[in-house]
Amino acid sequence: MSTDDQTNTCSFHMAGALPAGGDHLGGTFGQSPSLDSWYPQRLRVELLHRNGVDADPLGADFDYAAAFATIDLEALKADIKRLLTTSVDWWPADYGNYGPQMIRMAWHAAGTYRIADGRGGAGTAMQRFAPIGSWWDNGNTDKSRRLLQPVKHQYGNALSWADLMVLTGNCSLELMGLPTYGFGGGRLDAWEPDDGTWWGPEVWNPHAVASPDEMVSRDERWHGQNGDADYDLQSPLAASHQALIYVNPEGPYANGDPMGSARDIRITFTRMAMNDEETVALIAGGHAFGKSHGQVPASDIGPSPETAPIESMGLGWHNPVGTGNAEYTSTNGIEGSWTPNPTQWDNTYLENLFAYDYEQTRSPAGALQWTPTDPEAPKTPDAHVLGQMNPLMMMTSDIALKVDPEYRAVCERFLADFDLFTLAFSRAWYKLTHRDMGPKDRYLGPEVRIADDLLWQDPLPETAGAALDEADVAALKEAVLETGLSVSDLVYTAFSAASTYRDSDKRGGANGARLALSPQKDWAVNRRTVPIIDTLRNVQAAFTATSGGRQVSLADLIVLAGSAAVEQAARAAGADARVPFTPGRVDTTQELTDIEMFEWLRPVADGFRNFVSERFDQFAPGVAPEAAFLDKANLFTLTAPEWTVLTAGLRVLGANWDGSDVGVLTDRVGILTTDFLAHLTDTDLVWTKDDETATIFTGRVQATGEARWRASRNDLVFGSNAQLRSIADAYASSDGQERFVRDFIRVWSKVMMLDRYDVKGHKRYGAMTA
Repeated sequence: MSTDDQTNTCSFHMAGALPAGGDHLGGTFGQSPSLDSWYPQRLRVELLHRNGVDADPLGADFDYAAAFATIDLEALKADIKRLLTTSVDWWPADYGNYGPQMIRMAWHAAGTYRIADGRGGAGTAMQRFAPIGSWWDNGNTDKSRRLLQPVKHQYGNALSWADLMVLTGNCSLELMGLPTYGFGGGRLDAWEPDDGTWWGPEVWNPHAVASPDEMVSRDERWHGQNGDADYDLQSPLAASHQALIYVNPEGPYANGDPMGSARDIRITFTRMAMNDEETVALIAGGHAFGKSHGQVPASDIGPSPETAPIESMGLGWHNPVGTGNAEYTSTNGIEGSWTPNPTQWDNTYLENLFAYDYEQTRSPAGALQWTPTDPEAPKTPDAHVLGQMNPLMMMTSDIALKVDPEYRAVCERFLADFDLFTLAFSRAWYKLTHRDMGPKDRYLGPEVRIADDLLWQDPLPETAGAALDEADVAALKEAVLETGLSVSDLVYTAFSAASTYRDSDKRGGANGARLALSPQKDWAVNRRTVPIIDTLRNVQAAFTATSGGRQVSLADLIVLAGSAAVEQAARAAGADARVPFTPGRVDTTQELTDIEMFEWLRPVADGFRNFVSERFDQFAPGVAPEAAFLDKANLFTLTAPEWTVLTAGLRVLGANWDGSDVGVLTDRVGILTTDFLAHLTDTDLVWTKDDETATIFTGRVQATGEARWRASRNDLVFGSNAQLRSIADAYASSDGQERFVRDFIRVWSKVMMLDRYDVKGHKRYGAMTA
């Protein structure tokens, strides 16, 4: 250091001033308080841009399917199985086999899935990030993933964490004797935490993670009391408690009530899209392996990974007792194993559950559990202390299967037929770990059950006949427009067909033409489409009769008709634009449509079609329609500009669900103009609510009070939200029309293709939502 540098440094410290002024650093980028701290109710539009390409070190051009194809799956599985029986000193394996803890890791990764909005699941390996990775129920799953790190490094980016975690669960089951039903790769890792998914209303202290009493709570998410007729869990939630994957194993409020536990189990597993047989198979099958850990009270366990000190390097839940692992391990607080042979697939879990009576006891950590009353009941070997035998253990959630009549009947069938139980668990595990992956077209690898049409996968028939050529497409467009159907009706019907898509679990979309089947055709929001579809069926029949054997599916025709209408609307606005069209959609059948599961896709609100159910306030108390609109845009994988331009185009094309003029904001309905955005941001207008519900508003000329337009909250949000208004200004300006038409057609085409995983070159693994 030079003399001048030394002098300047001394002067800097003596003055006590930082280079930018001040004598101390008060905070840095990203620290609280943040925008959310000041305005917690604001609409977080920026969530639409999470997990983008800028966060991905592999870049937008990385082809995971091609990379995964280079893996020798059998060699990979052999490497995983070798790791499973190679115990390491820093985290010794129970019974010398990591299989049981890896099953728990994979199960908890997949078990966050919920059918109501399709979010959760193993698909993006969110267990690596907060909040999920630091939930009380995921205690010590960080150790399982750290044990797998050598395999991940060996196979590199050709193997995602999400695929590795599920495959390791499969390998663990196979290693211990269960014939698995199959495995499909293709899960793409997220690269940042999910800060958008709503996991419940509870607010808890993240620094108090050592205590389940502060993190594991339930009161705010339930309506009614356990056992009452109105007992219900808030949608879209599935887990019975904050920070749990399923239910409290000690029973509701840790009260040891098996029947109350059964009620929680049924609601929770139904919300995970599991029926009673699948529920019993998963619980009984999962508890055939391994043990629960409860040697040390929760109050003695250190903080979760997210709040652990920096030197912990991402590992949490430090246990200061003894070695902190092996026989001293504590995870959920319950201690013991369910079977005499915890690393072997057999039926002893159910045999022991029904052969003996159980009494409530306490674990060393103080958790409530159950022990056989018969001293002659089988014992289970200690996982680490050679020669030591321990009593069997059952949880309150296990006893629940015995006392609930429906669950008991399933258990008795499995007890009488072990092969039936084996198949049921194998299939239920396959469903659990693949439920969020969408159609089979997305599955990768040699173990995919391609031949099986499983109803939960929303199967589609194979494509029949030759593909439509350009002449066919042109002829069909002309035939559609000659029917006299309006631009508004055609656009509305096509959008309604596509509108069920959700990227969270890759369900819904226009392919299959389920818009014409139950339950979708009967939804109030879709009734406008019924006569349009009848007319399009006539076009379909006429084409088939005159095309020399060529056919067009109703699914293709619905989309093509909407695209033809968009082109006509663009021409009317002075733009000679073409909407891309990719044929190949098929029409599925009512038999291949699970009505109960598709009912979960029925919208309570759909801002794109300006639909808000009359019972919205009952269904979603405290949720603003524009917040539900943001949620829908997220499920469509839209950016904020795409959300804005798609809505603006649908409005001027008259695509309201009821055909009303609310939010249309144009005198030129059916022409693809920027009128919606220009009039929404018109400074000559003032908007006032029509009544105290603040759902419908009137725009009046400030100078005269003349009423010009009516709009909903789903419309005004594009003028009231600062981020959305800045986008609206970009299109509403004098030079915005050409860009608007181009961008609307691009996002329209995107939405129509969201479910086309059958198309070569589709960005199958790039679109992920929080």
